[in-house]
Amino acid sequence: MDLTISTRDIDGTMVVAVGGEIDVYTAPKLRDKITELVAAGTYDLVIDMESVEFLDSTGLGVLVGGLKKVRAHDGSLSLVCTQDRLLKIFRITGLAKVFVIHETADAALAAS
Repeated sequence: MDLTISTRDIDGTMVVAVGGEIDVYTAPKLRDKITELVAAGTYDLVIDMESVEFLDSTGLGVLVGGLKKVRAHDGSLSLVCTQDRLLKIFRITGLAKVFVIHETADAALAAS
């Protein structure tokens, strides 16, 4: 399974819709996209993970790295995720306390 990434700018906040599997093979693609957005001056990101089917530790590392990148510019990175199996990963790793996780992209945009 491959990783799909699409972006849309909504009032200065970039929504990054991710689909497929975020694993050791595909995570660099997501990392590169986040790095590219931050380098272009976009510091408020919403990562929409509703179409993500699998997430491993490498993917978690990319998300944490992305959070550090935007915070270095006083930005924000929030997640959209309602899938129990992914939410469980965030809870077990303690990252549910690190990331703001919303149920919809609209909710994430309203909070930013």
